Amino acid sequence: MNLQEAGDAPRIRHEGSSQPTGTKMKDGGWVNLESGITYQSIRELMQKGHKIKYSTGGFGGYQAIMFDEKNSVYYGASESRKDGQATGY
Repeated sequence: MNLQEAGDAPRIRHEGSSQPTGTKMKDGGWVNLESGITYQSIRELMQKGHKIKYSTGGFGGYQAIMFDEKNSVYYGASESRKDGQATGY
């Protein structure tokens, strides 16, 4: 994937894990999925014992700039879910 495709891809976030604050995971937590994950992938996760939830937020945001040294070109990408832009020179 290029920078934009990677940023636009559906996201996964695990919750309920042990935390640096000392909270210990007791039940394996759950996996939050953003829309766009295939039903086949969801079924496979469930078959492996993952608890699935769906979420519309909390996945973060980004702007990215990558330098292609071979071609001496900069590529930029910006979060399609939020405001922003990738700027570089």
